[in-house]
Amino acid sequence: MADLARDLYEEMARFPIISPHGHVDAELLANNENWSDAVELLIRPDHYITRMLYSQGVPYESLQKPPLEVWKLFCANWKLYRGTPSSLWLREILDSLFDIDDLSELKPELSFSKIKERLASPEYRPLELFKRFNIEVLATTDATNDDLISHKKISNMGLSGRVIPTFRPDDITDPARSDFRVSLTKLGATSFKELLDKLRERRAHFKSHGATATDHGIKSPQTLKYSESEKEQLFKDVLAGNRYEEFRAVMLYEHALMSAEDGLVMQLHPGSYRNYDDEIFNTYGADKGFDIPTVTTYTEELRPLLNAVGKNENFRMVLFTLDESAYSRELAPIAGAYPSVRLGPPWWFHDSLNGMRRWRDATIETAGYYNTVGFIDDTRAFCSIPARHKIARSFDAKYLAEQVEAKIISKKDAFELAPQL
Repeated sequence: MADLARDLYEEMARFPIISPHGHVDAELLANNENWSDAVELLIRPDHYITRMLYSQGVPYESLQKPPLEVWKLFCANWKLYRGTPSSLWLREILDSLFDIDDLSELKPELSFSKIKERLASPEYRPLELFKRFNIEVLATTDATNDDLISHKKISNMGLSGRVIPTFRPDDITDPARSDFRVSLTKLGATSFKELLDKLRERRAHFKSHGATATDHGIKSPQTLKYSESEKEQLFKDVLAGNRYEEFRAVMLYEHALMSAEDGLVMQLHPGSYRNYDDEIFNTYGADKGFDIPTVTTYTEELRPLLNAVGKNENFRMVLFTLDESAYSRELAPIAGAYPSVRLGPPWWFHDSLNGMRRWRDATIETAGYYNTVGFIDDTRAFCSIPARHKIARSFDAKYLAEQVEAKIISKKDAFELAPQL
């Protein structure tokens, strides 16, 4: 089985990386400036790292100290990452980019200097690493009113692969967000009808810059179908500070209708209570590791949407969840029935070897391989992209080999599936 798994991995490794969902800032590539040090590269953009440190009593103030001090603090706590995906990713990054086999074997000052010296060279600028990583497509995540200037600049830089935006309209869909009214004002919408018209314009703008998908970071996948008059009254009530939950559900339904019109793939990421800790959010901002999974259900919530566009040939939707109990109970049966629905792989808390196994075990029997989508790295940490994809490919190769050994699929099936996954 081990030989078969290695052969399947080699088949997968021939292919370039397609990263259809991530959070690398397009400005990073557009500016193409060297990273200053290991902390800027590896620590600050990765909430997996900062979350673990904080859980062990390391205050966020400590991460604002001079880079070498932060790196020493990280190295002193390296043992905390044993058994976690972060350990696998970081070890791969350190080995492949900096020839550091074991962080614990070097004094922090030496590893910091070694990384800093490499990062100062032209070969370690973002665009050079983009080529080195063999990335074919990298999708960023961009807000409703983003001017996409960085994407325009990148498109004229002769990059070997594509960097494309993804339309993320959370700031205009969730009235509870602090930036909702500012975003609404920028959009220039004074009625629900105007809101939809303006959103169609923005979606078209994103498509003209290469976008292929939308992304919705929502608490609940609830959808509601309202009449025109009901939607206009809802819009007025939202501006008065009421009926936020209904508005989110109606907007999700309307986004689905727009995706059926323009063909942008709709990605849903429900089940995350974002920025859970008020003090951390108010002091340090969003995305500092305090996203906590919540219970989510899909069957009743998505019924209005699926009845409207679930069989539409121009509509595609990828469903993700942080609530693993929904995999086999709801998600796999929905994807196994509706031609428009695909299952997204585990993310955030579950993009690990064990998480990937639980996902495959819970979904493949009902939905099959072809109603799932490939791995997503879902990261702001640019240099972790190839490491994450390598580990995902390694897992899938082993999983296929195990299925061959169990006579669930044939060896021929496995070699056909490997490049498709």
